Amino acid sequence: MTRVGLSRPVSSAIGDGVLKPSWTVFDFGCGRGHDLRTLRELGYTADGWDPHFQPDSTLIAADVVNLGYVVNVIEDPSERASTLQHAWELATRVLVVSGRLKWEARDLAGSSFGDGIRTRIGTFQKFFDQAELAEWISSTLGVRPLAAAPGIFYVFRDSATEQDFLNNRIYSYRPRIRLDPRVRYEQHAEDLAPLLAFLTDHARPPRPGELLPSDETQVCRAMGSLRAAAGLIRQVIEDAQWEDLIRRRKDELLIYVALSRFTSRPKFTQLGAGLAADIRTLFGTYREACRRADKLLLAAGNPVSVYLAARGSDVGKQTPTALYVHVSALGELPPLLQVYEACARILSGSVPDANLIKLSVVEPQVSYLSYPRFDRDAHPTLESSTTVSLRSLTVGFRDYRRSGNPPLLHRKEEFLGAEDGRRDLYSRLTRSEMRAGLYKHPEKIGNLQGWQASLEDAGVAVRGHRLVRRR
Repeated sequence: MTRVGLSRPVSSAIGDGVLKPSWTVFDFGCGRGHDLRTLRELGYTADGWDPHFQPDSTLIAADVVNLGYVVNVIEDPSERASTLQHAWELATRVLVVSGRLKWEARDLAGSSFGDGIRTRIGTFQKFFDQAELAEWISSTLGVRPLAAAPGIFYVFRDSATEQDFLNNRIYSYRPRIRLDPRVRYEQHAEDLAPLLAFLTDHARPPRPGELLPSDETQVCRAMGSLRAAAGLIRQVIEDAQWEDLIRRRKDELLIYVALSRFTSRPKFTQLGAGLAADIRTLFGTYREACRRADKLLLAAGNPVSVYLAARGSDVGKQTPTALYVHVSALGELPPLLQVYEACARILSGSVPDANLIKLSVVEPQVSYLSYPRFDRDAHPTLESSTTVSLRSLTVGFRDYRRSGNPPLLHRKEEFLGAEDGRRDLYSRLTRSEMRAGLYKHPEKIGNLQGWQASLEDAGVAVRGHRLVRRR
């Protein structure tokens, strides 16, 4: 197999911060070595082994071991398991495991062979369900993996790395800070920028050593001490905004602690220093944070609570059966809905290219929708959907790329966050379309062909994000 650039598993590991620049990488079953060459070009220390292309290479331990689409080509189940175990023995921090999923086999010609398929060209492929792959990894290694994406899992040996990964998956939202112009802050604004960013992210002053040494020196040179600098910044942030920052950071911490139930919830001493300080400052004790987080997790499993939270959300587009929200606005949802969505992501991992999330309010189900032309097209069409059932714990996929009449979006501004700069442009188009009577029959315009017919009947066309008369 010839590839340009990094494979999906390795790209995911870098994007998720699981593969850090200073860490070593070993590609177990590296094939022709495409990932190795690209990683080395990026400055990583990377080695690999392959039974066919690099059989004489030495198997060595590394911080991160990638077992990329290897288990799905091994026809002997016992050899498949021993390969996974061998790769795990080499991983000192993280093992990345990937396999092909059943929906990828729909257009593959072949015949049944063992627990997989023998293809036309004589190769073997084993296709998994997402939950099946997770369970197989767990039962083989005795360690529960975390889903990175459909078909890709991380198995952590290092608890701190695992908790960093979980914490980084929480969507955050910080409203634009309005600074009080009556306080003389502008002359020090550039020097105090690192401290303002820390206060905005953590809703508390930093402890010595939490800022970068160069940033701390810069702040102290301007104001004399961190304490004095933090005091000045607190004067320019309105009290209501400061309380909002505290509330949002507490919500993020509760979501993180709630999701840690899906792994072995760490002890307080196992948390990173910054995370532990945030929890202690904002909740008093870790026990109190765990108590409130478990209460939130329990509510996310209650259909009535989910329904009420969705109907009370200030963000997202409401329909009779669901709440739709753009991925950029997930951090603005009520915490209960963020936990509801994150429970689905525990099963599926992050779905590549999904930019719209559908939160069902009639059944425990979350769908990740891909509209690749959301920004460019006034009315983009759906390319694919990945649906996670929280009742059956399954992940399904549907491809609309070959459909002649795919679903289509309207009123794009309703999916976005309150301060999103795209809202004005999209809203103007919506008002024009309403005046033209295009929304009188919503049951007809939900798909591409129905929308095109409505435009033709009204004698109008959409150019960019403007409505124009047809000539």
